Amino acid sequence: MSISAAQVKQLREMTGAGMMDCKAALAETNGDMEAAVDWLRTKGIAKADKKAGRTAAEGLIGVASDANGAVVVELNSETDFVARNEAFQDIVRTTATVALSTDGTVDAVGAAAYPDAGKNVVDVIKDAVGTIGENMNLRRSAKLSGTVATYIHNQVADGLGKLGVLVGIETTGNADAARAFARQVAMHVAAINPLALTAEEVDPAAVEREKDIFVAQARESGKPDNIIEKMVEGRLRKFYEEVVLLKQGFVLNPDLTVEQALKAAEQEIGAPAKLTGFVRFALGEGVEKEETDFAAEVAAAAKG
Repeated sequence: MSISAAQVKQLREMTGAGMMDCKAALAETNGDMEAAVDWLRTKGIAKADKKAGRTAAEGLIGVASDANGAVVVELNSETDFVARNEAFQDIVRTTATVALSTDGTVDAVGAAAYPDAGKNVVDVIKDAVGTIGENMNLRRSAKLSGTVATYIHNQVADGLGKLGVLVGIETTGNADAARAFARQVAMHVAAINPLALTAEEVDPAAVEREKDIFVAQARESGKPDNIIEKMVEGRLRKFYEEVVLLKQGFVLNPDLTVEQALKAAEQEIGAPAKLTGFVRFALGEGVEKEETDFAAEVAAAAKG
């Protein structure tokens, strides 16, 4: 029988499965929607293997925290449609919670036991690939220990969004006040995206690359070497002010650097405080996305 694009779209919305999978399911079940849902579900992990080559650059960032620290995880899917699926969101949220009991590395998180499943996190994700119908993968995770503030930008559900930040802070003072300030810093990190916490932590290769550019620019001025050296030193200082978290102008109060804002916050905290680190995960960063034409996909599915 002929399968319409509307039927394919309806089945996709019901199951989250891929367009061509929905078309095949409807063809196999003579257009019976409930039977098609069951057909897709029975494919399970056998279907997952066929999805593994697809680019997964959408999805969600998840964060979780407890008294001992916080974690951030990135779970990718092929489409934003799946990221809105409650089953997918539950996997991301649970994975983040599970990550709290690990060292935070992606291998440790993937191998950790998934609650009430009798499987590890990676295997649960593989099962979900077959059920939901898109390639998915646990791409990365990170953990900070101690007093840690979290921030989710563009939050779509509790602890889930497109960009997640952790900021650690150390103090003998009021932990709640320290965490409140660290959350402000996390918002700054989300907005400005610093390269490192301190100048010493900036990648030496990045510094050398900038220095080479500055030297070349300075030589074009025709100045003597001793002047060029001072020009380069000045430009490197400016570079550090732009990329080092502690040296950046604080987004919430641009009259102060983050370092100065921390010093001012110590009054409220009641003791000296130190930022210990930060992590910033933006969804899909560094993943080369495939360009797709949804209208063409629907048309292709309808034509078979």
